[in-house]
Amino acid sequence: MAAEIRLKVKPKFINKFKNGYPLITKEAIVNINDLKEEGTVVKVVDDRNSFIGRGYYGKQNKGYGWILTRNNGEQLNQQFFKEKIKVALHGRSHFFGKEDTTAFRVVNGEGDGLGGITIDYFDGYYVINWYSEGIYTFREYVINALSELVDYKAIYQKKRFATDGKYIEEDGFVTGERGQFPILVKENGVHFAVYLEDGAMVGVFLDQREVRKTIRDKYVEGKSVLNLFSYTGAFSVFAASGGASKTTSVDLANRSLSKTIEQFEVNGINYKEHDIIVEDVFKYFKYAVKKEKKFDVVILDPPSFARSKKFTFSAAKDYTDLIKQAILITEHNGMIVASTNSSAFNMNKFKKFIEIAFKEMGRRYKIIEQFSLPEDFRTVKEFEEGNYLKVVFIQITGE
Repeated sequence: MAAEIRLKVKPKFINKFKNGYPLITKEAIVNINDLKEEGTVVKVVDDRNSFIGRGYYGKQNKGYGWILTRNNGEQLNQQFFKEKIKVALHGRSHFFGKEDTTAFRVVNGEGDGLGGITIDYFDGYYVINWYSEGIYTFREYVINALSELVDYKAIYQKKRFATDGKYIEEDGFVTGERGQFPILVKENGVHFAVYLEDGAMVGVFLDQREVRKTIRDKYVEGKSVLNLFSYTGAFSVFAASGGASKTTSVDLANRSLSKTIEQFEVNGINYKEHDIIVEDVFKYFKYAVKKEKKFDVVILDPPSFARSKKFTFSAAKDYTDLIKQAILITEHNGMIVASTNSSAFNMNKFKKFIEIAFKEMGRRYKIIEQFSLPEDFRTVKEFEEGNYLKVVFIQITGE
């Protein structure tokens, strides 16, 4: 590993870093060009060379690396990673005893003091997500620490950083006994088929657990439900489990059809009683308006950024329009569940998008409840962007 490099923080950013901000950003560092090799340990100092924190250089879409410790005597060694993971596991100990939920997050990056890594648990299998080449250089420490601390069927990994601009596709097996996929995990009593060896995605986004449960338990009995940007149909399966009269799932990806059918089937639900449509969501809006289709509950969970042949969607600029389109096909007194995982704006700004959409459509609404990340997706107040999930249940109340 390369020798430690000293990084000097620009005066106007010093207090922010001293108050616990963990992300090393380009604009905050005087000598950012001294960083050459990812994985280099960095000592972050103020303008008087006083120690602020120690971390590493690793480029990801958010920044140039993370501060991992604010103790000058602490080195980024095997013991360091073991202690961080041990504390994170302890904080989730009550999850391990749950019979109806066997998939959750055990390390959530900077929320657990380990910016650049997440670790998820799937019924005895662990998946480590590496978000930069820099953090990946510490892989032996992390893998050894995890394997010493937990009993596991197997450990898998996902390299979520590009080499030569390409995501690294591999089966990701690290140690243990290779799984026979799909494996079935439970979330609040509902089954999911997950594939730990198949590309970046495993088949379910664990951060929506509380939202799915709420939809199932409170809002869908006897209702028609439209699930847009449906991916593998997780919201649809929960809606069907909650007694929805019918679900309609729409996603542009071809594999969303077979994946959604599979999720219905592993729960003993006849998928033929539900609609699964492979189509651009914006094209579907036009079709639904033309056919005067209306739904009792419309779920919007778009990616932060998506591109189809005719349209590029960015949550930061296009979410207001998305809600306006949804209003047109939602029943009076119906509900829109608006969700975003964009860290480009906060909950207040998101609610502003909703307000503008309803104002421009001349409709009234009421916010019934809202969600951010569940407790296993631990965040720290010093890094607000880390609490990226924003979900708002909106009831349409009138003209």
